[in-house]
Amino acid sequence: MEKFDVVIIGGGPIGIACGLEAQKKGLSYIILEKGPIVNSLFNYPANMQFFSSSERLEIDEIPFISKEAKPKRDEALEYYRRIVTSNKLNIHLFEKVTNVEKQPDSFVVITNKKEYVGTNVIVATGFYDIPNTLNVPGEDLEKVSHYYNNPHYYAGQKVVVVGASNSAIDAALECWRKGAEVTLVVRGPEIGQRVKYWVRPDIINRIEEGSIKAYFNSTVKAIYPESIEINTEGNTISIPNDFVLALTGYKPNFNFLEKLGINISDDSKRLPEYDQETMETNIKNLYLAGVICGGMETHKWFIENSRIHAKMIVANILKKKAKN
Repeated sequence: MEKFDVVIIGGGPIGIACGLEAQKKGLSYIILEKGPIVNSLFNYPANMQFFSSSERLEIDEIPFISKEAKPKRDEALEYYRRIVTSNKLNIHLFEKVTNVEKQPDSFVVITNKKEYVGTNVIVATGFYDIPNTLNVPGEDLEKVSHYYNNPHYYAGQKVVVVGASNSAIDAALECWRKGAEVTLVVRGPEIGQRVKYWVRPDIINRIEEGSIKAYFNSTVKAIYPESIEINTEGNTISIPNDFVLALTGYKPNFNFLEKLGINISDDSKRLPEYDQETMETNIKNLYLAGVICGGMETHKWFIENSRIHAKMIVANILKKKAKN
């Protein structure tokens, strides 16, 4: 088995930042990514525009030049891909980690292709792979999706979008502009306050003018092949429907974290345990980096405020190495 100072699980922006920092500091490392480079970004909607400006998405002070102040998905894919290729990062793509076994002084990281030994392990897997489900009858129908890519697919169709966050609102507006009949189902009393500030007035205006129908304080009760039932203001109503976009957010792979032995809080936040100065978990030499640190509070950590984790972790690894 190949042995490394650091095995990095996850090849997103923060995993790449960790690899860059390890390489700069002379540590042997490998990045393991179950999909393509920055897999989660690749699966973002085709027309998605970031909330952050391009300089806030930069890693290792490598300039990110975009056409607009706030870059779009394809620009980010180009940026992070070029970082990987130009720096010849040691990244293995389409290689999924299936298990991590703790040894006295190391870890054995097992993938669907190979096994590796790492003195240290960094988990930077994000949260985009597991959707928050509605848990209602009919959710498994082919018409239901927890991911959204391109509005053209829904042109001329009756589409119900469930949710009030950025992904849901972007989908609702884009589908409506491509000719879909859009209905929003929102659990709360209003459009989410964290919706991008230049988008929120747009959706509010579309709702007020009647272009997009919105049901607030509402939840989905059941989904059928040609309709959807919702509970709204104490009543149950049925809406003719072709497609349901259940864009209700995503969560980290808590089962994987618990399997590693990482302590997770018992409350609704499900926060993993780690040292805020070093990012080391309750398992010695096992670190967390990026948005996964926030548990269910997926709005707390972004690329812009978690890219520093790479330097914190590598500094701690070097400090320990110097003592040995």
